[in-house]
Amino acid sequence: MEAAPRLKAELWVKALIRRVEISGAGAMVVRRGDASSGVVLVKLNHLDGQAEVFSPARDGEGNLIWMRATGAAPVPEAHADAYIERQRSFDPDLWVVEIEDRQGRHFLLEPLG
Repeated sequence: MEAAPRLKAELWVKALIRRVEISGAGAMVVRRGDASSGVVLVKLNHLDGQAEVFSPARDGEGNLIWMRATGAAPVPEAHADAYIERQRSFDPDLWVVEIEDRQGRHFLLEPLG
């Protein structure tokens, strides 16, 4: 089965930020990566000292899925930031988007296309 076409990273990030803002939450680019093919990490800041980091992966059919890179439960924000810094040291083209939402919504399950 053929995977869905992939959006350029910059366009995907803009669409995510727009979706977040329309829902009444905040989002910003913390680090800009490669406009075409950079990997995007999403930090969900719960605004209570806790955060989660979501990392993209592909399922068996090539579809985009999101994994909690920092574990099943929110972690102290400093731990999330340390994870992001480690990933940035491996990938200079990495994007980082931070979503700020007290309700803990990450907005990653709805299609952006």
